[in-house]
Amino acid sequence: MTMLNPDVDREIRRLLDLMPASGRMNCKLVPQPKQSSAIVVPLPLPWTVVRPIFINLSLWLELPLPERDMTLLRAVAWLGEVRWWKGGAYPALTVVGFMASGVELVQGDAMGIVSALGLTTVTAWQIWRGNRSPKLELAADEQALAVAQRRGYSQTDAVRHLLGAIEHLAAIEGRSGLEFNELIRCQNLRAMARLSSVSVPDSLIR
Repeated sequence: MTMLNPDVDREIRRLLDLMPASGRMNCKLVPQPKQSSAIVVPLPLPWTVVRPIFINLSLWLELPLPERDMTLLRAVAWLGEVRWWKGGAYPALTVVGFMASGVELVQGDAMGIVSALGLTTVTAWQIWRGNRSPKLELAADEQALAVAQRRGYSQTDAVRHLLGAIEHLAAIEGRSGLEFNELIRCQNLRAMARLSSVSVPDSLIR
């Protein structure tokens, strides 16, 4: 990868070294200087092999280095947690819906096409929602914390830096507050760091 800016090149190489081996194989760091967020991690489509992580380096470098580390490790962990085809009824119903759509299209049955596409849309939405659930978000945090400890961070420091990163990213991006999942993540991290005695209710992460 050739970069005109040596600072950008240095940071990208540092982040690649920080990643676990699975992240280097499956994720791609993409400089995106025009985006309004320091980092954007889109939900990967089922058929994508390489999962991009878009970074605006000018905003990214406003984060302290430990917070950048935790943000990157967490992004890679979240991408690793995302599963479109992980068993259960919804993936099977999605496939059935696609197949039924094709059959109805060939037969020219308009009502059948609408019904089959409706089934596909509903089941795909359920899978998408599962990949954005608080349970998966917290699992990604825990995975990132585990990798950070293999990179030399203590549990306490890793939790503190990840918590700081969530809050600082919102400020850098000019957001007035945190999103729902971010609030849950922060509360869970505070409880892990013993900064709060209130844990996340089980009803929110089932």
